[in-house]
Amino acid sequence: MTTDTEEPTLTVDELAARAGVTVRTVRFYSSKGLLPPPAIGPRRVGHYSQEHLARLALIEELQRQGMTLAAIERHLQQLPADLSARDLALHRAVVASWAPDAAEDVTREELERRAGRRLGEEDLERLVAMNIIERAEGTSDSADSLVSPDSFRVDPALLALGVQLLDVPLAHESILAARGVLLEHSRAAARELSALLREAVGEHESVAAVKSLSAHMQPLVVQALLTTFQRSLKAELREWLKES
Repeated sequence: MTTDTEEPTLTVDELAARAGVTVRTVRFYSSKGLLPPPAIGPRRVGHYSQEHLARLALIEELQRQGMTLAAIERHLQQLPADLSARDLALHRAVVASWAPDAAEDVTREELERRAGRRLGEEDLERLVAMNIIERAEGTSDSADSLVSPDSFRVDPALLALGVQLLDVPLAHESILAARGVLLEHSRAAARELSALLREAVGEHESVAAVKSLSAHMQPLVVQALLTTFQRSLKAELREWLKES
């Protein structure tokens, strides 16, 4: 599960905190063979890698999709054994893409616990810019529902990726510009694909039929978009490096 450049550094408590689950859940998945065993360090303490964290996040996502443990085990067995944490995160993104929104309201302390690091104001601004978190409003009409100004709405499926991007040397303005490009082109692609779907379905199909077709098509479309984007980006980078 580990790579040559990334040694296992997480204890079971840290792994559970970063994934937003309990230690008991981690041990349960391990006992079922869904998580590989940790590397054993001094004093027989288990240490987990980023690949363990990414795999744990994928398991949780598959469970949210309603898959049984037996189905999850079969799904994981079909994946290549040498997938990196990044590959697993991409796989999870595809799985999560057709799931209902699952944003959570958390305190800053809980946000930092899940991030596995302290988050300064600049870090928070970058996460907001990437649309990973939103700052909660600090006022409310009801004293019972008063929200702390240090509360945040976070998308757990994207938090780990956003935290990794904090260390990428990009300016805040570049992140905002990149997000704008992605939104513009993804919305344009969605509009054109929706138009093709409407044309293929026709005006006389029932709402149930349209929803059924959409449910079958969405994961395929997401996978196709992701694969196409990855290949296109690699091609652009190759051309850029040739010119430099």
